[in-house]
Amino acid sequence: MSISAGKTITSELPDYLDSRYSWLRLGMSMVIATVGSVGMWSIIVVLPKIEQEFGADRSEASLPFTTIMIGFGVGNILIGRFVDRFGIALPMALSSVLLAAGFYFSTLVSSVWMFAILQGLMVGLGTAICFGPLMSDISHWFYRRLGIAIAAAASGNYFAGTLWPLFIKGIVDTEGWREAYVTVAVIIFVTMLPLSFFFRRRIPKVTFPISGEVSESKPLPDTRKQVDLKGNTLVFLLTVAGVACCVAMSMPQVHIVAYCADLGYGIVRGAEMLSLMLAGGIVSRLISGVVADYIGGVRTLLIGSILQCIALFLYMPFNGLVSLYIVSLIFGLSQGGIVPSYAIIIREYLPAAGSGQRVGLVVFATVMGMAFGGWLSGLIYDLTQSYQAAFINGIGWNFLNMFVMLFILFKTKNTDQTEPAYG
Repeated sequence: MSISAGKTITSELPDYLDSRYSWLRLGMSMVIATVGSVGMWSIIVVLPKIEQEFGADRSEASLPFTTIMIGFGVGNILIGRFVDRFGIALPMALSSVLLAAGFYFSTLVSSVWMFAILQGLMVGLGTAICFGPLMSDISHWFYRRLGIAIAAAASGNYFAGTLWPLFIKGIVDTEGWREAYVTVAVIIFVTMLPLSFFFRRRIPKVTFPISGEVSESKPLPDTRKQVDLKGNTLVFLLTVAGVACCVAMSMPQVHIVAYCADLGYGIVRGAEMLSLMLAGGIVSRLISGVVADYIGGVRTLLIGSILQCIALFLYMPFNGLVSLYIVSLIFGLSQGGIVPSYAIIIREYLPAAGSGQRVGLVVFATVMGMAFGGWLSGLIYDLTQSYQAAFINGIGWNFLNMFVMLFILFKTKNTDQTEPAYG
């Protein structure tokens, strides 16, 4: 989607695109994502406590994160398909109940395996509404600022990662992880459930024929970038890239707290580094959204992948306390825009209809990469008693992601676009 093309049709766009309501809906989406994405980050803070209480090794203690990612990934596909047909309000309300219940019931278990199962089936599935489905939903309300809208909706996930670990670690240190999870359950139920009713409004069922006259019988034009690949092939490549980038991404995000504990800096310092990393990710996501509106999603993702690879290299020689804070910030500033770029690419290259399911599928691939990478890094640590080999493993997967993005960019045809892609 080119900016010049957007300017040629601005006066003909339906009123609901880039409207005041669109921006309000985006703001509410960010609030929902910030509250509901707690499930992805709380487990990282309590991982050392889970390992200690249940007598688990590092790879076993990483299983709850893996099951959360699996539930989150499956939920993105299932909920994304449901949202395509029925809207986002009802699944959001149901997900908020499931999420709150998952946190509460997880406090009643006595084994790491039961804890992992509940985290996956309830917390993971419940959290799914806060990412792919939200990005897909908001993409239908913007045209000129599509990139920044998708990136901002996705940034709620990182706002959660910045705020929740700092909040949870205080309760964990003073009262324990179970009390922290009960508190989270209450907060989710009293905030996320009422806010879900705001999203009942659906996109107006109007069409926009090439002549510029509004009609209810002709289909919306669906302007896309031209690529010398079949649609299913492109989606497959995006799923491969999604797995690869997130195996690399998972090493610092999943294990930074445990890594700091191993180095003798403590859980609190690790939680602070995670928050700093994700704060940098927020900035990165918002900047990437703006950049994508000018250079496209593929180039934006490729830039992010290159920067992420550089940041992973920096973790290997620097393990001092101050240097880890700095490298964690660099890592966050490098990788934050990668995952939202997949949703932007899908809206640039593929039809608007069914975008929820396609975005959900690629998000599923990214979280599978996070789940597999988080477990694999724990396994590598158990085998080597060091995270150095885990960083090297992440760098290798990162190169695969860069190769796929370069291949898609090579296959993209350089054509001008003059009609909008929305609806």
